[in-house]
Amino acid sequence: MPRCFWCTNDPLYQAYHDEEWGVPQRDPKVLFELLLLEVFQAGLSWITVLKKRERYREVLFGFDVQRLAVITDEYIEDTLMQDPGIIRNRLKLKAVRKNAQAWLRLEDPVRLLWSFVGGAPKINHFSERSQVPAVTAEAEAMSKALKKAGFTFVGPTICYAYMQAAGMVMDHTTDCDRYAQLTTH
Repeated sequence: MPRCFWCTNDPLYQAYHDEEWGVPQRDPKVLFELLLLEVFQAGLSWITVLKKRERYREVLFGFDVQRLAVITDEYIEDTLMQDPGIIRNRLKLKAVRKNAQAWLRLEDPVRLLWSFVGGAPKINHFSERSQVPAVTAEAEAMSKALKKAGFTFVGPTICYAYMQAAGMVMDHTTDCDRYAQLTTH
């Protein structure tokens, strides 16, 4: 099966590419999980985060936003910072709590997030990796709005990767089998 240029031969990466990436998500729990995973990915490879995803689900209470909004500094220091199964970056771990609190303050997080693409997936038709942007005006607007709402680790590059992951933009390249599958529905 032809896949996007970034997808390696790692079975976990292939499953993510084939089943999740670029598929429009409107479930608030999934959107919150993807946002936190993008926070952890900042400065690292996505496969690093994917390999730790199940452990994150365990130690971050299944990405339960209510529970994460009230995690203590002690939990961050004594449990999360000691866990070799996750990325132990104190700033990113504190961002989990801060972003959960900010998420809970939003009136309708799903509507807000999707508003940056007009409520429907933006379908791109890129044939080469050089055409796929790292940042767009929509991602810059999302970043600005999320920062204003109290989120952290949500720069424009992270926001664009998030938009791709959550299917707000469909950036499978035209030579990828998923491009045809996701644009014919």
